[in-house]
Amino acid sequence: MEDLSIQHINLELSENLGRHRTDGFKNANALVVRRGASFKISVQLKGRPFNPRTDSLRIKVTLGRLYVVMPVTFSRKHSSHWNAYIDPNSLTFQKLSIFISSPASVSVGCYTFQLSVSTQDGQKSTVVGDFIMLCNPWCSEDAVYIPFEDQREEYILSDSGLLFMGTPMNLVSRPWSFDLYEPGVLEACLDLLKVSPQHQKNKRKDYLNRGNPVYISRVVSAMMNSEDDRGVLKGNWTDDFKQGVSPSKWAGSKDILRMWAQSGYSPVKYGQCWVFAAVMCTVMRVLGIPCRVVTNFNSAHDTNANLVVEEYYSETGQKLKRSQDSIWNFHLWVECWMTRRDLGPDMDGWQVLDPTPQERSGGVFCCGPAPVKGIRNKRTDLIYDIPFVYAAVNADVHTIILSSQDQVVGFSKDTEKVGSLICTKAIGYPRVQNITGDYKYIKSPTSTLSSRSSTISNDSTLRRATAPEGVLVSLTLNKSPAAGEPIAFLVKAVNKQKIPKMVKVHLNAQAKEYNHSPSETLWEKHGVIQLAPMEVKVVQEHILPAQYEHVMENNLINLAVVLEDMATHERVLASEEFNIASPELIIQVADEDSIVPNKQLTATVTFTNSFSHPVGGLLTVAGAGLIAGQKQFRMPSVRPGGRASQSITLTPSMAGVKMLQASLSLSDTNKTIRCFKMISVNSI
Repeated sequence: MEDLSIQHINLELSENLGRHRTDGFKNANALVVRRGASFKISVQLKGRPFNPRTDSLRIKVTLGRLYVVMPVTFSRKHSSHWNAYIDPNSLTFQKLSIFISSPASVSVGCYTFQLSVSTQDGQKSTVVGDFIMLCNPWCSEDAVYIPFEDQREEYILSDSGLLFMGTPMNLVSRPWSFDLYEPGVLEACLDLLKVSPQHQKNKRKDYLNRGNPVYISRVVSAMMNSEDDRGVLKGNWTDDFKQGVSPSKWAGSKDILRMWAQSGYSPVKYGQCWVFAAVMCTVMRVLGIPCRVVTNFNSAHDTNANLVVEEYYSETGQKLKRSQDSIWNFHLWVECWMTRRDLGPDMDGWQVLDPTPQERSGGVFCCGPAPVKGIRNKRTDLIYDIPFVYAAVNADVHTIILSSQDQVVGFSKDTEKVGSLICTKAIGYPRVQNITGDYKYIKSPTSTLSSRSSTISNDSTLRRATAPEGVLVSLTLNKSPAAGEPIAFLVKAVNKQKIPKMVKVHLNAQAKEYNHSPSETLWEKHGVIQLAPMEVKVVQEHILPAQYEHVMENNLINLAVVLEDMATHERVLASEEFNIASPELIIQVADEDSIVPNKQLTATVTFTNSFSHPVGGLLTVAGAGLIAGQKQFRMPSVRPGGRASQSITLTPSMAGVKMLQASLSLSDTNKTIRCFKMISVNSI
């Protein structure tokens, strides 16, 4: 009789992918599993029958040059080590099922395994297979375990999300496709670990450390930018993007990660904070580490670590560039969920990681993981980078008015502007979740986002003109500005004294980028008002659309008012920075309740032009799991107040909640208008 040997093995892809919640990776080059859980392989033997008394099975699992050899037993046992056992009920007609279990702390990466059968007389037969090991937030022993299923659905499995930009009073929800399951993305994320300086310097040490999510996240944070290594993205904060793609044009992670891998790991041009954060979120979710993108509005970059950022204005209300410190209107980073065994259980949970290259950490451009609980409690003694993040959400703002001779003629202090709103996407819904209270102790109760926004937009201007002797000023927008409408606002001047006053009023509006000081003035108005003793005077002002419509997509407007008491020369200032809401772009889908995989459906994108002039442009529609690649259409010129629609056919490729994105790049401008629609694709 022919001797015993292995004829073939079956990796039982469907069963294993379902059990490990890795169904989306069914087209990967290898079986994708999660640590701390068993996976099954079916073995077909040939020759004489398998004799458990005289024949033995062994499995060798290899990662790089690290390996472990384990016997295949007939007893199932819970162990903190690798183990393998045969399902006794499966041993029929030379076919058996083997379950392989890994520790919950095993390293992430691409493994090979060898299955060998040995006989009593020394004969040996071997087969080889591959699998990819990810972290396991479903396993309570894993350092990335997160307890609720809706959290795992959102922070691990969801392949789309929202990035919040703009200002707290006028949030912009920017759709982003994380593209977790798109071809080439998983492979690029694993390549990122191999290309890292840590791996290139000492492969064995890197493989050993890859079981620790603190280590993995720090490596990924550094590899997102290309300042120190062959990282994924090249940052660019100028207006010149001719050598690559403008950061505002990216809508998902797939193209960036593929381009990086296919170029031989040359950095992709270009990224800014939201691109760095969104691509890092993709990588962390793919690797199995719960991750979400977070926006910090009015984010301080405190270069001298004194927890003070200085802003300078001229005596006519023009904002000046005089300080190395800066406040970005918004800044995006990521949070990853993990236990911090290096710091103790008090620091477990969400950790800040900022892949945008701003400051070095340990000699490398990366940031974190900084425990959010440590930031809230100012634990600047703990690793990593808590002082930097603490300043980003807590620095004080000193506003200084300078005369034409650079003399200080006015000063105020704001302790609440920085970190005025910190938010992320809500679990399971396309809306914002306010998480400011996770980062700082809120001085006054703010139960809803709208009340917080109101406080920011109205009361902050009063705080910014503290303790003047004779006059007070505040500036309030009538409503959130929208394209095609005048920007209407109120200036309130208060005479605090029992004598009449003549007061100069200087109003100034400047366009500004979210991370830069304002540019030239786009609108200004100057005059004199008379205030009776103790009088409160309110002046209505407006800026016409023609005066601001050239302000580009990611830009904002800085509006300031300076009052000067003509008798005492006391000056007070109030200011507001805001964005303009884009015209309406909406997506409608027919028969929403009956959408299933591989069945064509129709969507309609409609643009309403609220600008004061005709516009047209290029419409781009994309959606992971809905469209292969993207579709583009030329949108004809639409008159002011007019509408234009475009129908698109889609064929969903997989079940689940998918995001359909549409973006309209307007001709002859740098403006892009975006919208999205969540589509539920039902299982058949």
